[in-house]
Amino acid sequence: MDPDVELVRRVRRGELDAYGELIERHRDVVHRVVGRIVGAQDADDLTQDAFLRAFHKLAGFRGDAPFRSWLLRVAHNTALNALARKRPEPVAEPPEPSAGNGPLTPADALEARERRERLERKLVGLSPAHRSVLVLREIEGLSYEEIAEITDTPIGSVKARLHRARNELADMLRHNTYDWGVPS
Repeated sequence: MDPDVELVRRVRRGELDAYGELIERHRDVVHRVVGRIVGAQDADDLTQDAFLRAFHKLAGFRGDAPFRSWLLRVAHNTALNALARKRPEPVAEPPEPSAGNGPLTPADALEARERRERLERKLVGLSPAHRSVLVLREIEGLSYEEIAEITDTPIGSVKARLHRARNELADMLRHNTYDWGVPS
């Protein structure tokens, strides 16, 4: 049973604080997905817009799929609509801790940040459909079924787009192999 279904029921009964709980649960993933599609500059505004649109469309949530998938579909469509109006910019994230026991050295943190920024610039070069499936699968770790639901695309098309997106990204990275080490 999807734990969000009860919160959705409460929102439909007029309990707006329940929608606040839904926002708290899903804000980070919605922000990441939207941000990686449209860029950092518009991510905050479009995350708010996605939650507002979801609130107004809540009556259309049937519960056939998890609420998270339904919400990400609304967020995905919101981001694609915004992308059609504006060119995206890369999303920068803080350095992640190293695989070892301590934080990254300043030099390693700088290198990791630069690599992420270059990757984000390459992601922007992908078509919106390819960027969407790549972000949802490789960064958010969603299943093919969830991606198909979110993007309103058949699973076969999701797999094909993902394959093409990976190949397209690998080709882009090969032209910048001084630090990626992508095989030919």
